Formats: sequence, C-alpha cells, structure tokens
Amino acid sequence: MTPGADRPSPGARVRDVEFAGAIGQPGQAPPGDLPEIAVAGRSNVGKSSLINAMVGRKRLARVSGTPGRTREVNFFRIDGRFFLVDLPGYGFARAPEAVRATWRSLMETYLQDNARLRGLVVLVDCRRGLQEADRHLLGYVAGGGLPVLFALTKVDKLNRSGRQKAVRDLQAALDLPADQVVATSARTGDGVQALVDALYGLVDDEQGGNT
Repeated sequence: MTPGADRPSPGARVRDVEFAGAIGQPGQAPPGDLPEIAVAGRSNVGKSSLINAMVGRKRLARVSGTPGRTREVNFFRIDGRFFLVDLPGYGFARAPEAVRATWRSLMETYLQDNARLRGLVVLVDCRRGLQEADRHLLGYVAGGGLPVLFALTKVDKLNRSGRQKAVRDLQAALDLPADQVVATSARTGDGVQALVDALYGLVDDEQGGNT
C-alpha cells in the first residue's frame, strides 16, 4: 500500500457520474425518478468548482467567472443511485429582471413541490457570510422537514482563526448544530469528503443503508 492510500481523496466514493439532463421552465419533468439532492448558492459562490471537486471530475459542472451563468436546473446521475442537482445561482442583481423572475419561479417550484428531493446543500462564501438572498432561499423550504446542510466555500482564503470564526458566525446566525456546517475548499479539498459522505448518508438513510 502506498503512503496515504488508506485516506480517501475528495470524491473517492463517487464511482460513476454523468450529466442526465436539465429543466429550464417550471413544471418540466426531471430526467428520471431517482432521489435528488440539490446544491444551491449565490452567484459566484464557487458552486460549480465545489460540485466538480465532490464528484472527482474537473469539468462536469461548467466553471465560469461570469455570475449567473447557470440558468437551468442541471441533473447529474451519481452511481445510478441519485441525482445531484445543480440549481441556478441566485442574487445576481445585474441579470435582467425577466431572467431573475424566471429563476425565482423555477427554484420555488422545484424546492416546494418535489417529492423526490431528499436534501439541500446551501453554499455560503466564508468571507461574506449569510446574505439576505440565502435567507429567502431557506424560506422556500422552511417547515417542510427537508434536511439542509451548509457548506462554507473558499475557506482556503482565510487563516485558521478566520475559518473558525466563519463557522461560528453561520452557526449563530441560524442556530445550527456543529455537524450541519462544513468548511470547504474546492482548491485544497478541505471538507469535500465530509460533504460527499453526508450526501451518501442521506441516500443510505432512505434506502436502508444499502450500497
């Protein structure tokens, strides 16, 4: 065994992943009836980079320096067991109002009327903390009992004390337990495996632990 081989790399549990399709209008049918776990966050929060790190691929989700690039709900089939769903980034004020209205309607419909949805991962930039747009998103799922996990992104931009403060601040803002916040970095891989484990945990809980 090579040194470090017993330590899983980010995304190591994901064996097979493929783009399954997308929906761009409220009411469109998803590309299958598998359980779904959605990933959401403000524009430019690093969502595409983190998704790529989670699944161990470099270009599965398109990374762009232009906010608001993701305009559809994209479905990625993971190991034939569930869909990882990439939701459009929100909070991009410079997008035309008609476009923002379509995004809001698409996200509201998806989050509020979806029996297949098993969990939601909300990404928060560690340097900016929780924003009003994030609270609006959480309002769509409030009271529905949907498991929500928070991923602080880009923690490589902070020193150790800064990371700890960012985690504490987010926990305090929403009264969250420690295990509901994961500090992550797509660049260094920090926290990525913990996030992947959490996704599989949600699916395993539903399927009785079968793998």
